[in-house]
Amino acid sequence: MDMKKLMKQMQQAQVAAQKIQDQLAGMTVTGSASGMVEVTLNGQGKLQALKINPQAVDPDDVEALEDLLLVAFKDAQEKADALQQQETQRSMGFLGGLM
Repeated sequence: MDMKKLMKQMQQAQVAAQKIQDQLAGMTVTGSASGMVEVTLNGQGKLQALKINPQAVDPDDVEALEDLLLVAFKDAQEKADALQQQETQRSMGFLGGLM
């Protein structure tokens, strides 16, 4: 086994992984709860924006708003996870060719 070749492949894999992370940072996904609350995350799962429809705000039912926020955030997280997986798998073709 050629150690120089292996080291070069490892470096290429690291560069590819960093490129994926950089791309994910620039992508966004939006999760929604009945259109009343929207949560936008970047592809790394970091919160970028939060929108609340004024109709969702009922001072007598704060729990409903909390539930909507939770549902929208979970929806956005699932989409961010799927985006990460998709981008990683897309790049695996490149990495698979190295090994």
